[in-house]
Amino acid sequence: MSENEKHNEKMKRLKISKQKIFAKKTVKKGLIIVHTGTGKGKSTAAFGMVFRGIAHSMPCAVVQFIKGAMATGERDLIQKYFHEFCEFHTLGDGFTWDTQDKEKDIESAKKAWGKAKELILDKEKKIILLDEINIALRYGYIEIDDVVTFLQEKKPEMSHVILTGRNADEKLINIADLVTDMTLVKHHFRNGVMSQEGIEF
Repeated sequence: MSENEKHNEKMKRLKISKQKIFAKKTVKKGLIIVHTGTGKGKSTAAFGMVFRGIAHSMPCAVVQFIKGAMATGERDLIQKYFHEFCEFHTLGDGFTWDTQDKEKDIESAKKAWGKAKELILDKEKKIILLDEINIALRYGYIEIDDVVTFLQEKKPEMSHVILTGRNADEKLINIADLVTDMTLVKHHFRNGVMSQEGIEF
C-alpha cells in the first residue's frame, strides 16, 4: 500500500470517528463566553465573533466598559457599515490610570452594566459583547454576584454573551460555557514598539 493510500485509509477512519462524535452533539443553546488571560487578542477574538454574527444577519450589540473616546477600527467599521446589525456603546472613560477618578469610573461602569442588562434582555439580540467587563469586575466597580446571577437567571436561552478582560473572576468562569485563557508568550511592547493602527486599535 502506498503512502497516499495509507493516508486515505487513516482519514476515512478519522472521518467516521468524528462523525460519531458530532452526531452526539445535539444541544443548541446560547453561550456564556469568557476571554481572559494576559495575552493579546481577547477583544479581537470577541469582535471576530461579532463580525461572524453580523455576516449571518444576527442582531448584535457591544458595550465597552473601560475603553473611552479613542477611536478604534472595530467601532468605526461597525458604525459606518453595520450599524443596522450591531448597536455599539462606548461607556467607559478610558484606562483607570488616565482617569484617576474612581468615583467616575464606578459610575461609568454601573451605567455600562445597566445598558448591558438592557441589551441582554432584548431577545432580538443574539450576540452581546461586554468588552473589558472583567476589569470593571476586578476593581469592584460592579458586583460579580450581580453579573453572575443576572446571566444565570435572566439571559435569554438563545443569546450569546461574551465577556472579555484579564483576571476573569472564578465565579464567572464557573458558569461560563466557553472560556479561553490567552497566554502571553511574547509582546512587542517589551521591545519598545508602540501601539499601532490595525494591531491594537
